[in-house]
Amino acid sequence: MSHTILSKNRVGSAGGGYYHRVKHASSSTGTDMTFGLYLPLDSGKDTPVLYWLSGLTCSEENFSTKAGCRAFDAAEREGIAMVLPDTSPRGEDIPNVDSYDLGQGAGFYVNATEEPYKKNYQMYKYVTEELPTLLATEFQLGSLKSVSGHSMGGHGALTLALKDPAAWVSVSAFSPICNPTKCPWGEKAFEAYLGSVEAGKSHDATALLETRSTPLVEFDDILIDQGDDDQFLTEQLKPEALQEAAKKCGQKVTVNMRHGFDHSYHFIAAFIEDHVAFHGKRLRKKQQVARSEVSHDFSSTQGKSIQCKAMVARAPKEPLVEEIITVDPPKAGEVRVKVMANALCHTDVYTLDGQDPEGLFPCILGHEAGCIVESVGEGVSSVSVGDHVIPCYTPQCCEFSCIFCQSPKTNLCPKIRGTQGSGVMPDGTKRFHDKDGNDIYHFMGCSTMSEYTVLAEISCAKITKEMPLEKACLFGCGISTGLGAVWNTCKVEVNSSVAVFGLGAVGLAVVQGAKMAGASTIIAVDINSSKFGMAMDLGATDCVNPNEVKGNIQSHIAGVMTKWGVDYSFDCTGNTNVMRAALECSHRGWGTSCIIGVAASGHEISTRPFQLVTGRVWKGTAFGGFKSRKDVPNLVQKHLDGLLPIDHFITHVFQGVGDTNKAIDALHAGDCLRAVVRY
Repeated sequence: MSHTILSKNRVGSAGGGYYHRVKHASSSTGTDMTFGLYLPLDSGKDTPVLYWLSGLTCSEENFSTKAGCRAFDAAEREGIAMVLPDTSPRGEDIPNVDSYDLGQGAGFYVNATEEPYKKNYQMYKYVTEELPTLLATEFQLGSLKSVSGHSMGGHGALTLALKDPAAWVSVSAFSPICNPTKCPWGEKAFEAYLGSVEAGKSHDATALLETRSTPLVEFDDILIDQGDDDQFLTEQLKPEALQEAAKKCGQKVTVNMRHGFDHSYHFIAAFIEDHVAFHGKRLRKKQQVARSEVSHDFSSTQGKSIQCKAMVARAPKEPLVEEIITVDPPKAGEVRVKVMANALCHTDVYTLDGQDPEGLFPCILGHEAGCIVESVGEGVSSVSVGDHVIPCYTPQCCEFSCIFCQSPKTNLCPKIRGTQGSGVMPDGTKRFHDKDGNDIYHFMGCSTMSEYTVLAEISCAKITKEMPLEKACLFGCGISTGLGAVWNTCKVEVNSSVAVFGLGAVGLAVVQGAKMAGASTIIAVDINSSKFGMAMDLGATDCVNPNEVKGNIQSHIAGVMTKWGVDYSFDCTGNTNVMRAALECSHRGWGTSCIIGVAASGHEISTRPFQLVTGRVWKGTAFGGFKSRKDVPNLVQKHLDGLLPIDHFITHVFQGVGDTNKAIDALHAGDCLRAVVRY
């Protein structure tokens, strides 16, 4: 199956993907067919596809030129591809009539059975069989697909989905011909292509719903937008007939009547982003379920040592070394996991640079990861083989005798703190060995820069399999820490004022968390002004570069930007001078300043005692106060429910554990929030 790329253009915003016009020889129509294809920047073998079916007289170019800009931007945000088939076969030898509503440009998405059309007008087969196969084989797109369209294309979208609901994840339409056997356009087309109007009932959305007594379980909703100033509304479109049929069988259909809109592409452009988001939400959910159903057979490795690749930190200030190591089976109370993705955190780099007083070498760094349980040791009951987990450097033993786990005031369970800080497992031994049999230290109880690692059971937060592990890893440290500092440690209230020092991933998570908490003033502070755009997008109301103000930054915030300072301030830098500035810009009488950043070994904080005497509170947070095994799964679910977006934190993606040094280089470059390495 060959094809030709007629054109390829970057479209949409700066971060958008490419729009292609593609020609190929169609076996369905016996002609060359041209279609449009938008591929998001990070498209892959399981990228879902939204089909757009156009209306009478249109080709694939009408939608792309008149509504494509908004549609493709929305598709990029949703991570889905869009395909735009032509509306009919075309060519000098292809049957046609001198009429806009029959023949070329008006294929009606049926398989014609009547002469002279039956040889070429096989548009149902083309859209449902040939095109999906071509997209999978030639462009490696996924099998999950949804469908939408306008007018005749809206009719096509509805009938394709209702005739074969298992083939489509979701369906929507703009100004669809809802009851074509009862309107002039449909009657004319069905007579010509199928021989009778009666034969058209199998391609009539209203008629298809009228045959049902129950709703389609495949579609939780069918979305339709219709302009109330549409000149074809009463005679041709008849949405009320579809609504009545849906009501009788219990099928949910949402019809948005849009005041003042007509039948044109201006109408489509106004609301296309809503439709793309409608499909994107359902496609992603289906994709997540499909991914979770991928099984891993670990039967051959359980109870045995595993040899795998790992990035070993041999010494401070030296590049990591890719090595083949041996990972022992888990002992009692331990879990061995297959690491699927690891996100690089500044704490890893901080240790590699020799600034961590607990840093031990050689070791395997890494502590933000998404993993699958490969095997469990004796006595492990909270996770099983095949479960998806996030390793957490702050464990939670949950024992009744643990005053820390039982207290709502802290998340600092000390159960394995001593051994974790010494780079060993709870029994005092190690599970990693190099090719010469020498032991390798563990790191933060995680060591996820290895294809396999061993964790304490109490460090494993079990999460739903619906969550992609390359995103789940973000909740292992920085993002959770920033959010929790706002929500748990400081409990920022509605209408509070906030200052955030340092706009890396943690700082931006603080900004996002403060916005979600209802803070009315959020001041973002950084010496790199290029970070201000993202901060504003996430909710910052003001941005300030300390190098561009007169005097010190704390006096500028508490004196120029505000009268008395902010209610809450957060240091996300690890710089002790910034920690002082953050405290001293907090509000006289009640200001609270939270230290999140980890300072270099040996550094101490200082301020004048009078700052505290006059009502300011200085506090710190570890993992944002979240109790790991209880709270991390809730954060994941909040993301899946659409309440906690995190995709914007992933700025770089690398493939294979061996690319970890590239991820470190990206983090040092200054424009990286989180670099995710897929294993």
